[in-house]
Amino acid sequence: MPSIFKYKGFRFFFYSNEGNPQEPLHVHVRKGESVAKFWLEPEPMIAESYALTSSELKELLTVALKNKDKIRRFWDEHFSQ
Repeated sequence: MPSIFKYKGFRFFFYSNEGNPQEPLHVHVRKGESVAKFWLEPEPMIAESYALTSSELKELLTVALKNKDKIRRFWDEHFSQ
């Protein structure tokens, strides 16, 4: 599970074997027991979450979108192998 970056103790990552066929661009976020999955394409949205407040989810989605190019680079590099 490749890690992309950390933000305020939250780890942004994706799973190598998730989806067959491969799911659209998305990112998982975890800090302790708090987890979330954000779709970045085709439209940014919260896919699922556990133990996060609505303000945390909004902040984390904003961070993911600001780093979408970085996430895309890691995604493309990983899945093109």
